[in-house]
Amino acid sequence: MEQESTVDYRVLQLLSQTYPNVAAASTEIINLEAILSLPKGTEHFMADIHGEYEAFLHILKNASGNIKRKVRELYGCTLSDDEIRELCALIYYPEQKLEIMKANMEQQAVATTALDEFYSTTLLRLVGVCRSVSSKYTRSKVRKALPREFAYIIEELLHEASSDDDKQAYYQRIVESIVQTGRADAFITALAGVIQRLAVDQLHILGDIYDRGPGAHIIMDRLCEHHSFDIQWGNHDALWMGAAAGNDCCICNVLRLSLRYGNMATLEDGYGINLVPLATFAMETYANDPCDLFGPRLDRDDTTHNEKTRRLIAQMHKAISIIQFKLEAQMIQRRPEWQMQNRLVLQYIDKQRGLFVKDDKEYEMTDTFLPTLDPAHPYELTAEEAELVRQLHHSFRVSEKLQRHIKCLFTHGCMYHICNGNLLFHASVPLNADGSLKAVDLNGQSYSGRELLHRIGMIMRSAFNQDTPREQKHFARDYFWYLWCGPDSPLFDKDRMATFERYFLKDKDTHQERKGYYYLLRDNAEVVDRILNAFGVEGKHRHIINGHVPVRVAGGESPIKADGKLMVIDGGLSRAYHETTGIAGYTLVFHSRGFELIQHEPFTSAEEAVLRGTDIRSSKQIVELSGHRLRVRDTDKGRELQSQIAELKELLYAYRHGIITERSRK
Repeated sequence: MEQESTVDYRVLQLLSQTYPNVAAASTEIINLEAILSLPKGTEHFMADIHGEYEAFLHILKNASGNIKRKVRELYGCTLSDDEIRELCALIYYPEQKLEIMKANMEQQAVATTALDEFYSTTLLRLVGVCRSVSSKYTRSKVRKALPREFAYIIEELLHEASSDDDKQAYYQRIVESIVQTGRADAFITALAGVIQRLAVDQLHILGDIYDRGPGAHIIMDRLCEHHSFDIQWGNHDALWMGAAAGNDCCICNVLRLSLRYGNMATLEDGYGINLVPLATFAMETYANDPCDLFGPRLDRDDTTHNEKTRRLIAQMHKAISIIQFKLEAQMIQRRPEWQMQNRLVLQYIDKQRGLFVKDDKEYEMTDTFLPTLDPAHPYELTAEEAELVRQLHHSFRVSEKLQRHIKCLFTHGCMYHICNGNLLFHASVPLNADGSLKAVDLNGQSYSGRELLHRIGMIMRSAFNQDTPREQKHFARDYFWYLWCGPDSPLFDKDRMATFERYFLKDKDTHQERKGYYYLLRDNAEVVDRILNAFGVEGKHRHIINGHVPVRVAGGESPIKADGKLMVIDGGLSRAYHETTGIAGYTLVFHSRGFELIQHEPFTSAEEAVLRGTDIRSSKQIVELSGHRLRVRDTDKGRELQSQIAELKELLYAYRHGIITERSRK
């Protein structure tokens, strides 16, 4: 009885364009079947980086300690701890480390032969490490990762057969020639780059690249060059995306947060935002105001901000905060459907008595010097404020680098991602009190769960699309601010953002922000399963992975929740959170043997890592081990390859039964 094809004839015709005969189709089947048997590639999860570029870049370089582990496995019995540390530092920072090593050798008057011997030994060791990290991949994939200049030589060395005595002289001569031609430094640097690239197959960023730390733009530069990454947008990312789209409320919040943490580098050096108009306005408006409550939050050992600079930052901070509250009120009045009228706060300020009076209650204020506030029209900008907003708006819109980085976020990002049985998102999925999915209004339509996050992602993209109708584009641009602080925003999910109260009201009871039900119920395994089902996540071992809320490790909180079904990997990479969490961040690693959660101690600096071989001190927690080593066939990619194999087998059948005519390759 003849086999009946389950693949559309048109699909087979298209396949035949690439695989024109039995030989070509058979070869591809063999190749794909072999790939399915390779170990699963390593996935690396990070969240809430918040501009801490040095720590972020170092974690990328050391692959959360994975590279050091490989080095120890290979050379633990032959190298001392100091030698292993030096070799790892060379892999992480090859150019800087080589300069220091050569300078030390020159000071010690080391002979040229000793330097040549160092090069030869180091090259062979690096080839060994490179061979180890590349063992999970096909030769084709490794070849694509090699720098073109040295691709052929590296490939030859990687596939050296140690038992083949006839070729030992050949390989030794390659190494000697690299040294003798003066290319050792460049070759070592190239090998180090390949090791770093192959140590992790896929990088997942679970949101919040921006704010607090000084180098979000540096992080984005690095990510835009990364070979394989995805990002699930966070509330701070959405804020910057809104600022780039021209949302003035988002622009003010971006500026306020940058000033609050004394972080001007990303704005000025990174994106060329002109802050002179804001500084001029602030100095004139608050010339006689100490602005004590608006001083920047800086590290205790900060030496980069003198007293004059701190005072200017405080004045700018206060100036933009007042403008923000006015613009946000205008947004709330323009979008009444968002039901955020409780955030109309300036109208309750009694300037004469210096009190905040609401619902027949009087609250003492921390600051009563508000020269730009007109009690009769509290939400109107002064002429000077309006001109300042216009100038700032222009500066954000014309920043070429900011727009390029936002485009990168859209190219590689979305609100959520499902990968290998894991549901990734930054903050939450809005829930009702009983743990059911909450229906949220989006421009007159109700959505929940997966459809809600998908629709939000489409709205965000429409703000930057040229073909979006005018009214829809205005709504999309406004919506970025709602994502930042709206009660039903999956990126926020609290009843309010009490910024005004924290700044201006002494009563700390007014500062409270009530979290949504997701945060109250996320330790319930049944609720987590309900979310996973709603998103269509399949598999015996499936998880939710998110960040957003720092895990208070120092207070005994665990990042593993809901019987291991949910993992929160915001451990406070940002310095601003170190005291809160007691650590300096998490990374999650999913390799062929299971999940490992890496807990990091604070990173000193890249300079320390180069000079002394210091690394981020990290500890591992085994979250989940697989009963068998996971192969490519166990992954989403594997299922895709198996589907391709099935189609190719149908093509073979079609060729052999004359349904489609074979052709020779041209």
